[in-house]
Amino acid sequence: MRQPVTTIDIRRDLVGLLPRLRRFAMTLTGDVAAADELVQSVCQRAVAKSQQWNGERRLESWVYTLARHLWNDEGRKRRPRPAAPKGNVTDIHEAARERATVTDTDLVHRMLAEMPENLASIFLLTVVEGHSYEQTAEIMGIPAIGVSAQLAAARLHFASLADDFHHRY
Repeated sequence: MRQPVTTIDIRRDLVGLLPRLRRFAMTLTGDVAAADELVQSVCQRAVAKSQQWNGERRLESWVYTLARHLWNDEGRKRRPRPAAPKGNVTDIHEAARERATVTDTDLVHRMLAEMPENLASIFLLTVVEGHSYEQTAEIMGIPAIGVSAQLAAARLHFASLADDFHHRY
């Protein structure tokens, strides 16, 4: 059995999760600024509630679940934001479309940005991050059978988007 994790351990480990947590937050929010705010809030909450993580499951799963809960909770309070001025692009969907040079990584990010929110999150968690269907279901708060159905839809959506992009070979 693992020993209790201290707040210092959580902080250290959160630093390593930041890039992946930000990517997950962007699938939830669809907006760079909102994703960054969510990541900051999630990190603060994770540190404050570090005693609740017992170390038996992946810290990453616990933090992603915190992110989803926090985003859903804030969604009830959130008002629609006014559109950003054209000179200040913060919408990841718009930013992805405006990229002039498309690398393979850019192509994947663009394709993810064009997926519906839940499909992008489930695809990211299972295919990119390597979470099991059960872990993804727990993070997203849905039954495991829902993960497989939504992952299939995400793959179909991803495949249809891939047909629309020019490949460099």
